[in-house]
Amino acid sequence: MSEFILELRGISKSFPGVKALDDVSLKLRPGTVHALMGENGAGKSTLMKCLFGVYNMDKGEVVYNGEAVKIANPFDALRRGIAMVHQELQPILERSIAENIFCGRYPAILPGIVNHAKMNSDTKEVLERVGLAHDPECKLSQLSVSQMQLVEIAKAISVGAKIVIMDEPTSSLTMGEVEKLFSIIRKLRSEGVAIIYISHKMDEILRISDEVSIMRDGRHIGTHPAEELTTDMIITKMVGRQMANLYPKKSNVPGDIVLEVTNYTSINPRSFRNVSFALRRGEILGVSGLVGAQRTELMEGIFGLRGTLSGTITYQGRTFKCSRPKDAISHQLALLTEDRRQTGIFGVLSVADNVAVASLNQYKMFMGLMLDFKRINELVHSNIQKLSIKTPSPQTLIQSLSGGNQQKVIVSRWLANDPDVFIMDEPTRGIDVGAKYEIYTIIADLAASGKSIIMISSEMQELIGMADRIMVMCDGRVTGFVEGSDMNEEKIMELATRFESGMGGLDAKAE
Repeated sequence: MSEFILELRGISKSFPGVKALDDVSLKLRPGTVHALMGENGAGKSTLMKCLFGVYNMDKGEVVYNGEAVKIANPFDALRRGIAMVHQELQPILERSIAENIFCGRYPAILPGIVNHAKMNSDTKEVLERVGLAHDPECKLSQLSVSQMQLVEIAKAISVGAKIVIMDEPTSSLTMGEVEKLFSIIRKLRSEGVAIIYISHKMDEILRISDEVSIMRDGRHIGTHPAEELTTDMIITKMVGRQMANLYPKKSNVPGDIVLEVTNYTSINPRSFRNVSFALRRGEILGVSGLVGAQRTELMEGIFGLRGTLSGTITYQGRTFKCSRPKDAISHQLALLTEDRRQTGIFGVLSVADNVAVASLNQYKMFMGLMLDFKRINELVHSNIQKLSIKTPSPQTLIQSLSGGNQQKVIVSRWLANDPDVFIMDEPTRGIDVGAKYEIYTIIADLAASGKSIIMISSEMQELIGMADRIMVMCDGRVTGFVEGSDMNEEKIMELATRFESGMGGLDAKAE
């Protein structure tokens, strides 16, 4: 009997204009965690979707339990004991947890009659295994994103899977929830389940993995025992070059105050309150805080996406009321949202459409009855070149681009409006280390040109590496600002947990 539960042999897959996989082979041992790493667009998710039956491979062979098999579709994969937790969740929000877990395979009393008692009982059992204490009949819409992630893992467990694919499983989890997930993974591993774990987070990979396979440009670069690798070695193999610094050198010099927020308070009493801060021209202001700190809610309030009870915004010395995004845009503000797939890109439109959509008013002609497509195309081609957006064509659907290139398209969309202030919410979430550096370079160049950046990030090292100052929030309030030698993880964490530790708050206004 083979020592491998799964062998992928010579897998190739092409899409129009792109060869996503080129003769990729991979071997998986039972009872191990096998990490799959690579830059966005390296082919990791495509390879797993070929295995799971989402895509039909152009060439290659899948050997499962020593037997060559053809997996027709995801239902066939589940039937064989192969489960996948996708990076982009697709929950049925108005159905129960139990119905989501057993969708397409409901236990039946008789044909066409669902055995709800058994379904709820089985659901309760698998929820306990993932540490989720919810009623199986609870609607999924009542759960947080991280809890929905755990429901997906529970679904994988419920089929008795021998192979579980986890694609960026911790992207929406808190530190405590990550530890809970790792505990679940270790238990599955001890039961002989093989885990394929896709992540961009180096510390997670080195903690949880037994083996690491690295992909680049649709090819398998190599497989190594995790204990023999370091973060630097992984990065070099992923990007194909040495990266001496994770962050670019900054040349920006913060100047006069360009934006001032004073005593900003949400209409929601559980959200942000009495928030005050100032932003200087050419400054990168980091915003840190734990989950629930209301950082995103604050920035959406400033941009007019959320109602406010009180407070003022002053742009270049003039106070204005921001009750809708149009008000923010007219005062030279731009917002890159936290979830680029849900609220950033127009997935069914082309790269060109996504670049131009926010600035079409500038290209009207003949009394606004027509658009100047020649100038629009010049804008699109200029931005693709300026930001090094990798796309087969401006007419390519944006949803087929890697996460890093999608983010560049969103930046270029706002650049077309020439804003003074960029609010960037988790600008590198779900992006590999090489693409992260490119986004960091864009941010640094914008600041050097005099643009002001508000950068929200859950990665403290990212803020320390990029920001001139960091504003820390907890429980909807500002607990302090750090800069210079105080910009370290210990000080940030102290401020981020200030209310939780009973130390009292600080309404701070930085001049």
